[in-house]
Amino acid sequence: MLDKHGFLEKNGLILSIGILITVAIGGVIEIAPLFYLESTIEEVEGVRPYSPLELAGRNIYVREGCYTCHSQQVRPLRDEVERYGHYSLAAESMYDHPFQWGSKRTGPDLARLGGKYSDEWHREHMIDPRKLVPESIMPPYKFLAETQLDYSQVENWLKANRAVGVPYTDKMVENATSDLRAQLDPFSEDYDAFIARYPKAQIRDFDGDPRMISEMDALIAYLQMLGTLVDFETYKAEENYR
Repeated sequence: MLDKHGFLEKNGLILSIGILITVAIGGVIEIAPLFYLESTIEEVEGVRPYSPLELAGRNIYVREGCYTCHSQQVRPLRDEVERYGHYSLAAESMYDHPFQWGSKRTGPDLARLGGKYSDEWHREHMIDPRKLVPESIMPPYKFLAETQLDYSQVENWLKANRAVGVPYTDKMVENATSDLRAQLDPFSEDYDAFIARYPKAQIRDFDGDPRMISEMDALIAYLQMLGTLVDFETYKAEENYR
C-alpha cells in the first residue's frame, strides 16, 4: 500500500480530493468536541470569580491600558519561573473577559504580584513611580487616589460577566454593592457572608484613606489578588507525585 503513492502524486485532481478529505476528517475531530464540552480548561482548586471590588479594580486596570506594558502570563521557561514564580495556568484566566496575558513587557509581569508589596507601596508607586523605582517610565496615577469609585453599576458588571460564562450566582449579584463595601471594612456585618461568597478575599482599606472608596482602593485590591488564589505548593507536590 505504501508504494502506491506515485499514483496520487501523478494525478493532481485525485491528490487534491484526498487532501480535502484528510483535512475535513482532522477538522471534525478537532472541532466536534467543542460543541459538547462545557469547558476546555481544567478547573483548578481555589480559582473563583472576582469579588465586586476586585472586578472594579480590573475594569480600571483595563481602562488605563496597564496591559500594554504589563503582561499577566508567566511562561514555562526556567528564567521566567525563577523570576516570577510558578508558570501561569489557563484556569487562572478562565474568568477574564478579555484575558490580560499581554503581548510585551515594558514593565514586569504581574501574574504573581499579589502580596509581593504592601498596600502602601502600591499607593506610593501609583502616585509617583520614580520615588520607588527610579528607572521607571510609568506615568503617575495620583488621580486614582483622588477619584471616588463609581460603583452604581456594579450589579450590571456581574450580570455582564455572567452572560459570558462567569458563574456569578443570583446572591452574588443581589449583594454586589454590600460585598464591595464589605471588602473595605473588616468590621462589616456582612464579613462572613462576603468571605463565604469570595474565599481568600482580602479585607481592609486598601488606599489608607477611609474617608471615601476611591479608584485606588479598587485597583490595589485587584493587584493584591493576582496569583494568590491557587496554592502552588500543593500544586507542585501533586506534580512531583505524578
